[in-house]
Amino acid sequence: MKRLLICFSAMLLAACGASKDTSGKTEITLMRFFGSCEAQYGQVVKASDGVGECGIVTALVNEFNATHPDIVVKTQIGEWGPYYDQLTARLVAKDIPTIAVMHESALGDYVRRKLVLPLDEDFKRVGVPVDDFTEHARRGTSFNGQTYALPFDTWAWLWHINTGLFKKAGLTGADGEPKLPRSPDELLAQARQFKQRTGKPYFAWAVANETAANDRTFLTLVAQQNTQLFSDDGKTINMHQPAVVNALTLMQTLYREGHVRPNLDYAAANQAFLNSEAGVVVGGTWTIDQFLRESQKDESRLKGAYTVKPFPQLYEKPAVFADGHSWALFKGGAKDAKAHEAASKFLKFVWDHSAEWSRTGHLPVSKTVADSAAFKALPMRAALTEITQTGTGMPGNVPTQRAIELLIGEDVANVMISGKAIDEVQDSVEKRVNKALKKARR
Repeated sequence: MKRLLICFSAMLLAACGASKDTSGKTEITLMRFFGSCEAQYGQVVKASDGVGECGIVTALVNEFNATHPDIVVKTQIGEWGPYYDQLTARLVAKDIPTIAVMHESALGDYVRRKLVLPLDEDFKRVGVPVDDFTEHARRGTSFNGQTYALPFDTWAWLWHINTGLFKKAGLTGADGEPKLPRSPDELLAQARQFKQRTGKPYFAWAVANETAANDRTFLTLVAQQNTQLFSDDGKTINMHQPAVVNALTLMQTLYREGHVRPNLDYAAANQAFLNSEAGVVVGGTWTIDQFLRESQKDESRLKGAYTVKPFPQLYEKPAVFADGHSWALFKGGAKDAKAHEAASKFLKFVWDHSAEWSRTGHLPVSKTVADSAAFKALPMRAALTEITQTGTGMPGNVPTQRAIELLIGEDVANVMISGKAIDEVQDSVEKRVNKALKKARR
């Protein structure tokens, strides 16, 4: 029954966005999330006038339509949570979007099932320079030597920091910048000093009901120890490694000693940070603009006291969990050669305007944009550019990555919230994940 409802909702979504065009234009469809904001941005025809994820992507499509009179892009908006269920239902029903947004961590599943098209020839023809992709973007969109999507951004795990509380704790330098820890022991020492001097926990992060957050912190700590969890073929996970014990022990100690505000979900963790109830909220690039705007309000408890940094290097290797959004062309989505060419032109347009998307807080996928003065002049962005090289995630040959994230995150949460023994978590994660990997369609 649930599956039927998903299929029905997906067909309604498609129908709502695919009304017939009678002007003789070549029509292509674009399936995406990022919300709906037609009331505010439906008539905005310059991407530079968009604000936030929804505003910018809506204005970007509008500008393409306004400047390409022979093509019309019809947007079909999916819900973020069940997005991939909706997309799969549409593929099964043969109601295939021409282009769809994809997390790079999900893209590999569709490549292995031969549902998306390789794009190198199209990129060469329309002028998308693959050699300008950042290292992270190239890795996330390439499989078996071919490129299967246009990278749109890199998003990563960051420390959003209350500099006012850090100053009160004696953890800022003469320049007012926070002193970031460079080892697990230094982090624990800072957290203890912070709690003693401010009476507040060092961290807020989404421990409860947001298991992906725990997984991303865990994967970051493991990657910084230059350790690979998954086998070379992506078919198994090995949780019985020293790096795993180190990461889980650190996370458990922080929580047990009261340095992580307990039992917060995503919204509550962000609100605790905005209310100056913790020094650091561990979260993604997408909250930069929100926190920055709040820090500029006179009534905000965060006023004048916000900065953001990449997840600090606590072990021997600079690394941070990162993923990215990308745009893929689906087999059967373009009804003819003209539609395929129109889709290719749209991807080129998106690439040419990728600097606009960087204003959301997400990081550029173009090395040229990442190195540009304009990008580095955006508030707090210069320090984040390194992530385009140090960002890391699960290897591309690991299937069903988003489901694997949840499985790992559930047990990592148990290490903190319930104090579950680390060896039990190692066994549980390995058993559950390997079972899921064995069943995954390849």
